[in-house]
Amino acid sequence: MTISVRKLTSRIGAEITGVDLSAPLDAETVAAIRQALNTHKAVVFDGADLDQQGQERVAGYFGDLTAAHPTVPPAEGSAAVLAVDSTQSKANQWHTDVTFVINPPAISTLRSITVPPYGGETLIADAAGAYRDLPPALRELADGLWAVHSNDYDYAVPPETLTEHQKAYNDTFTSTVFETAHPVVRVHPETEERGLFIGGFVRRLVGLSNTESRDILRLLQAYVTRPENILRWSWSPGQLLIFDNRITQHYAIDNYDDQPRRLERITVAGDVPVSISGTQSYVITGDSSHYSAVAESRAA
Repeated sequence: MTISVRKLTSRIGAEITGVDLSAPLDAETVAAIRQALNTHKAVVFDGADLDQQGQERVAGYFGDLTAAHPTVPPAEGSAAVLAVDSTQSKANQWHTDVTFVINPPAISTLRSITVPPYGGETLIADAAGAYRDLPPALRELADGLWAVHSNDYDYAVPPETLTEHQKAYNDTFTSTVFETAHPVVRVHPETEERGLFIGGFVRRLVGLSNTESRDILRLLQAYVTRPENILRWSWSPGQLLIFDNRITQHYAIDNYDDQPRRLERITVAGDVPVSISGTQSYVITGDSSHYSAVAESRAA
């Protein structure tokens, strides 16, 4: 195969062509895809046309698969697949997947199944670019901060506006509460890049009040979501998007009215995050061992 990697923006995102994902991949091809992912943080394959088993196979090239979710039941057909279905929930806030456990997924894969006729894009943000953009004084502050992440988080919409179905989904999501403390600045285990490891599951900063936490997090998050750091991906059916969950955030835009939108997500087990001083994250509440084994860190 002749692999071609085309940048989609200057900081994040690339489209990969010349790879037939429907067939088993050799080690050289997998290494090239992994290198592109390390460089661009998000890669997309058009016309992948995979089923659940095919998506599992492709995700498995990057490591052991997690369960679908720590609390939400899997999609029909596979214990590893989470349905990203607009009829259940719309994740229209910035977040990194499953950061409330001790070892959040390393890699997330999204396969498009039902795409609305307009809207429904996914935004992917470069958390390393955000860190590099920080002024030195803010960078020094962020380097020493730790954040408590929880699945019992502040939802993006007021509870009184939710339907009974949405309330039931949220109750399932928080049926077991997890809290984990992670460094605000995480060192990527393969590239050694530093990135802001925050997002929607953060409840507060360790050692600071809720008010102080909100103000500082709002300031840091504004750097993550600067337009220069964002890939805006418009979906077509049969595509596969792979992004590095260790150094990105993402946001599903709710701009498609009540049109159906369904993706399926499979995630790859990650390692325990490490701060710039080498200190690992720690659990406050909740045992997530049923969801994911801890992956060993890979050298660059």
